[in-house]
Amino acid sequence: MTVLAREYPNGWFIGPHCHKEGQFVHATSGVMEVRAERGLWLVPPGRAVWMPPRIVHELRARGAVRLRTLYIEPDAIDVDLGNTPRGYAVTPLLRELIVRVVGSASDERDPSRLARLVAVLIDELAEAPPDEFSIRIPVDARLERACKVIFEEQGRPRPIRELAAECGASPRTLARLANDELGCPLSVWRQQARILEAVPMLVAGESVMRTALALGYETPSAFAALFRRLLGINPSAFAAQRRKKTSS
Repeated sequence: MTVLAREYPNGWFIGPHCHKEGQFVHATSGVMEVRAERGLWLVPPGRAVWMPPRIVHELRARGAVRLRTLYIEPDAIDVDLGNTPRGYAVTPLLRELIVRVVGSASDERDPSRLARLVAVLIDELAEAPPDEFSIRIPVDARLERACKVIFEEQGRPRPIRELAAECGASPRTLARLANDELGCPLSVWRQQARILEAVPMLVAGESVMRTALALGYETPSAFAALFRRLLGINPSAFAAQRRKKTSS
C-alpha cells in the first residue's frame, strides 16, 4: 500500500487515466467528482470511491479539495473491495487512520508504528459499509446529450419534449433509452442529478434556500423533501455533518 496527499483548486480536472494498483479515493474537504465505466460518483467528506486496478477514470474538483488516496497492489491485502468501482462510507476511525497513515508515510524513524497503523487501516477497510452518491451515464449519443443538457442547465429544467427535439430523438425514443440505459425514467434521473449537484453546494457552505433556488426549485421545502427521500437525511443536517467532518 502506498499513500498520496494532494490539494486541488476548484475545477481542477484530471483526465482519463488508470493505475496498476487499486485506488481508494477519499476527500477530507471539498467534493471530488469521479467518472468511470458510465458512472459518476461524488466523494464528499465521509465518503470514498474504490477504483479497481486498470479501470479508466477521471476526476474533477468541485470546490477546493484535499484528497487523501490509498493505492493498493492487487492481492496485497486480504480485503475484497470488488472489481468494479464502488462507493463507501468512511467512518471517523477509518478517516483518522487514512490521515495518520498519509502523515506518517514519510517518517522513517518508526517504521513499526506505520506498519501497525496500516494493519488497523486494512481491518477498517474490510468493514467499510457501501454507501454511494452516484448516477449512471448513458452510452447512446442522443440520451448522453440530453443528460449533458440536464447537468448544464440545472436551474432551468426543460420539458422532456424540448430535450428530445434538441437531441434528435422523439420523446418516446428518449423515454425508452432512459429506461434501458439508466434504469429509470429520465425525469427520475433528472431528480437524482439535481440532488447530486446540490451536494458540493451544501458542502461548500451554501444555504439550503440558495441551493434550492439555484437548482430551479420553487420552494426549499420541495427540494428538502426530495433530498430526504433520495439520501435519507435533511439537506441542513447533511451540510452540518459534512462541515463537522471537514473541520475535525
